[in-house]
Amino acid sequence: MDQTDILSTTPAEPVGPPDPSTRPEEHPPPEGRAAAWTRPALLALLLGTGLLYLWGLGASGWANSFYAAAVQAGSVSGKAFFYGSSDAANSITVDKTPASLWLMALSVRIFGLNSWAMLVPQALCGVASVGVLYASVKRWYGPVAGLIAGAVLAVTPVATLMFRFNNPDALLVLLLLGGAYATVRAVETAGTRWIVLAGVLVGFGFLTKMLQAFLLVPVFAGVYLLAAPTGLWRRVWQLLLAGLAVVVSAGWWVAVVELVPASARPYVGGSQHNSILELTLGYNGLGRITGDEVGSVGGVAGRMGGGGGPFSGRTGLLRMFDGEVGGQISWLLPAALILLVAGLLVAGRAARTDRTRAGLLLWGGWLLVTGLIFSFMSGIFHAYYTVALAPAVGALVGIGVTLLWRQRRPRPAPAAGAHEEPVVVSRWQRWRPLAATATLAATLAITVWWAWTLLGRSPDWYPWLRWAVLVAGLLGAALLLSTVRLPRWLGAVALGVGAAAALAGPAAYAAQTAATPHTGSIPSAGPAVAGGFGRGGFPGGRPPGGMAFPGGGQFPGDGRNGAQPPCGDGRDGNQDGGRSPGFPGGGQVPGARGGGQAPGFPGGGQLPGFPGGGREGGGMGGLLDAREPSAALRELLKRDSDDYTWVAATIGSNNASGYQLATGDPVMPIGGFNGSDPSPTLAQFQRYVAERKIHYFVGGGGFRANGGSSASQEISTWVAETFPTQTVDGVTVYDLSTGADES
Repeated sequence: MDQTDILSTTPAEPVGPPDPSTRPEEHPPPEGRAAAWTRPALLALLLGTGLLYLWGLGASGWANSFYAAAVQAGSVSGKAFFYGSSDAANSITVDKTPASLWLMALSVRIFGLNSWAMLVPQALCGVASVGVLYASVKRWYGPVAGLIAGAVLAVTPVATLMFRFNNPDALLVLLLLGGAYATVRAVETAGTRWIVLAGVLVGFGFLTKMLQAFLLVPVFAGVYLLAAPTGLWRRVWQLLLAGLAVVVSAGWWVAVVELVPASARPYVGGSQHNSILELTLGYNGLGRITGDEVGSVGGVAGRMGGGGGPFSGRTGLLRMFDGEVGGQISWLLPAALILLVAGLLVAGRAARTDRTRAGLLLWGGWLLVTGLIFSFMSGIFHAYYTVALAPAVGALVGIGVTLLWRQRRPRPAPAAGAHEEPVVVSRWQRWRPLAATATLAATLAITVWWAWTLLGRSPDWYPWLRWAVLVAGLLGAALLLSTVRLPRWLGAVALGVGAAAALAGPAAYAAQTAATPHTGSIPSAGPAVAGGFGRGGFPGGRPPGGMAFPGGGQFPGDGRNGAQPPCGDGRDGNQDGGRSPGFPGGGQVPGARGGGQAPGFPGGGQLPGFPGGGREGGGMGGLLDAREPSAALRELLKRDSDDYTWVAATIGSNNASGYQLATGDPVMPIGGFNGSDPSPTLAQFQRYVAERKIHYFVGGGGFRANGGSSASQEISTWVAETFPTQTVDGVTVYDLSTGADES
């Protein structure tokens, strides 16, 4: 088969009744000979994706220890498994719904607690996502479009990051892709079961990452309402059934949590009133849009002068292209937007049920709705959220390139009969091949220019690559333009050169991401960049100057003169050369010898390394990464551990997670993730101590921001005033069994 015909291969025969809107010239006969190479190509794509996502996976250790601790708890406690508790003693849950934890906890139950058992399910979600995207795009646009879409998803840097990490985003992407595939199948045949299945998958997406899954509900519903080949009222009641499926599949777990008495279940982390509905609609719902997230770190944003959360940069249309986010997702984002518009122009005034347009609206709606919300949300936003855009970018690139390539061929005018007037060829039909070719060439040129710009943000990281990408891409664009007048085989050469240039930048970032361990709560793909957080942390490795805490005070070092306090081991500057697990390539709040009280924590509630926090704290006061206790501290916490419900308590979930993962025993995370949840209250904590349920209180961790409960401060103050201290390798520990009766 002529290489130049490859992009014209088409999908398998449509299932169900023929679509009267399908235009023969848009869809040549079935793939036939293409089947011989499409399956090996798909297999190679999936194997390559698996290699990229699995190679050296264990190097990231516990990855995000906040979720790793919940996985450990769920692997030993059925109650913790169901609710998504941070500890096996079920004091508090994580601040998300638990579906992604279920997958990892089941693996850990089978294979034991280790990083591979926890992270392999995430990587397999990534491989499956590439396969589902391929299947979704291939049905209407052919195998080459599906392969391009899958390849783009596979090498998107933020996808490589998140499919090698234990955040909920990996499962969320897979479920939403399943919903898109079900919508495609439903549109083909107006099948009720398929659109209901789409609703079920979106509902389970809610159980993975709450309301983010619902962003695509209007997209799926709108495409089905527009394009399904059946009557209007049947489409309406089918969508009502799908909506019911969403409610049931998402709501059963919410109903259980709301109906079970609070005394019989863990506290709902991230809420201020122990309510999953509050968490859904507030902290993880509208609060993410408006920035009004009580108890979150979002309140710091205003002091930083940004429009979003403290780690998210400014809001606006260009947010997806800025220093922090651009290298994660935007490599092919301009191409996806251009090709979306071009594809819709190709579809033209087609019939209502036209699949070419329906697919473009499906993936374009996914990209635009999710992208605009990410761009303008004023609450907590992290760059890794953009993995949700990667499937849509891949699909639009695959679809757009394939459609425009087909348009490059002049359509032969129908022959006039003996007694018929000659067929008049419109001006558009004459100019269409040139317009399609010029659009492809311009898209490629813009893509490699943007890759050149993104690579320039890391000027010391393989500086030759950006110029190689630019030169090869512009050469490919010139060759594409030349194919209008030159031999057709030149098109295959131009296509190969252009594809290599367009994917070289993101593929290089993806390879670097896979080769680099990532830990902490705010991972980031690729090398450190100017104007961004690098692979996590703050730009340039330091917190912004003057970033204030509630209650007063600032991060050590104002960022203007680089001033930093001495580390706990007597050295100046950050430990480990200015790096910490929470801020790869960046800095952490360094441990200070002796101490100074943490701002906003009168009498207690310490940042690691400040009042007794020691030098083993995680990044940003233990907020962003786990503590890694020394052998002596682990031995102390394990002492008489069977006699206590919790071997220790400490402020903040990440601090607690480090101790819990090191000992294998429950550690109470006072105040949840930020230390700002009222769990437990001072009275509850005092009762636990009196009942000898908690052995130690470990100093350090957490800070209160944007309102929230002061319970953790009160507990910290009471402990400091009531119990004697000891210091173990620079960490302050209070033995709560001493004097518990008097307390």
